[in-house]
Amino acid sequence: MNKRVSSRAIIFDHDEVYLMFRRKVCDDCSISEYYVVPGGGVQEGESLEENLWRELQEELSVNVSILKYLGMDEGSNSVAHFFLCKIVSGIPELGGEELDKCCENNFYEIRKVKVSDLDSIDVLAKDIIKRVHFYF
Repeated sequence: MNKRVSSRAIIFDHDEVYLMFRRKVCDDCSISEYYVVPGGGVQEGESLEENLWRELQEELSVNVSILKYLGMDEGSNSVAHFFLCKIVSGIPELGGEELDKCCENNFYEIRKVKVSDLDSIDVLAKDIIKRVHFYF
């Protein structure tokens, strides 16, 4: 089985980090709430960087400069690559597939979360975000 490969952007605004909040109503009517680092799956023929630029234009309506590769997180069926990025143009607002799919049962929202509050939310890559922010 091939693992899903994605590129993710860690973008700071002082003591906050941009994250995508998700709330989904599951088939059993339970509600799942969590955060993800912006980005998405690599398409065939795309480099990790090309994927990241495309995903951030689609999801957040911004253009970014990639400052540094930060590492990866490998799960049982996915590999996420993390990059430190800086917004160079645009104002973060929901766009693309996330905006098209956004509804009461499948909600997406861009949020800035204080780095000091990361331990109180469900988000992958907390340790990478906190470590990088310490030096940022």
